[in-house]
Amino acid sequence: MQIQDNTQHIYGKYPLGDASCLIDMLQDVQEHFGYLPDAEMQRVARHVDIPVSRVFGVATFYNQFRFQPLGKYVVKVCRGTACHVKGSLDILTTLENELGIKAGQTTRDLMFTIETVACIGACSIAPVIAVNETFHGGLTTKSLQKVLKSYQRQVKTSEVADEHV
Repeated sequence: MQIQDNTQHIYGKYPLGDASCLIDMLQDVQEHFGYLPDAEMQRVARHVDIPVSRVFGVATFYNQFRFQPLGKYVVKVCRGTACHVKGSLDILTTLENELGIKAGQTTRDLMFTIETVACIGACSIAPVIAVNETFHGGLTTKSLQKVLKSYQRQVKTSEVADEHV
């Protein structure tokens, strides 16, 4: 009896021992898992026949790769010029304090990830954040707290609904 491997579609498309496909493989693994788990980094290294340290070296060189899962809600804080002038640093600091994490981190419950971006492209409503793909602009630290609480309520509501299923 053969064990079904749900990642075989990734590894099956790349020849064994071909390190030239390393970045493509890492992209496919991340797309599948949402990040690059340690076990998969080791599996990639074996597949392309290079040391795992080299795989980590390549993956850490490119900022497109993540080594932890993203939260359900990815909060992107714009740090562009217009947002900076209108107080995005205060928005970022408040967000970090409220969630207990720093930019680039995910809460332990995997509900929130904070990311900073150079420019969201919504300068007219600065300072602005995007939660997943929903924009919230003209923020103050107080209005940010209200926005955050609305997402936290959604999390609690979905948890209660899951308990009743």
